[in-house]
Amino acid sequence: MREEGKMLPCITSSLFVFMKGERMRESEFQAGLKKELRNTFEGCMVVKLDPSYKQGIPDLLILYGNRWASLECKKSAKAKRRPNQKLYVDRMDQMSFSRFIYPENKEEVINELRQYFEPGGSSRDI
Repeated sequence: MREEGKMLPCITSSLFVFMKGERMRESEFQAGLKKELRNTFEGCMVVKLDPSYKQGIPDLLILYGNRWASLECKKSAKAKRRPNQKLYVDRMDQMSFSRFIYPENKEEVINELRQYFEPGGSSRDI
């Protein structure tokens, strides 16, 4: 039963979307994303990086087989980027694979990660 004034989550594509048009917080998106990554890439390690260590460093590091990737999570495509985030995402993409990820492009980025993690895959091919 729904209590007056409370928002109830609806599950849509493994993400929580709140009724009455409220957007999910970045931390909620990130928590669901980490679970989805662990389910999609069995045996991977998903590590939350420390934002106080280096301003702008991506949120998540994914270790899978002999490869790694990083993801900078945003609550939406329109969410503001902090200083240096683009710099580090671009730099880490040159080294391996790195992307900004948000609900609107999540499926696309996970598909790119699948291609990258396949033997012989390269982020330059995506």
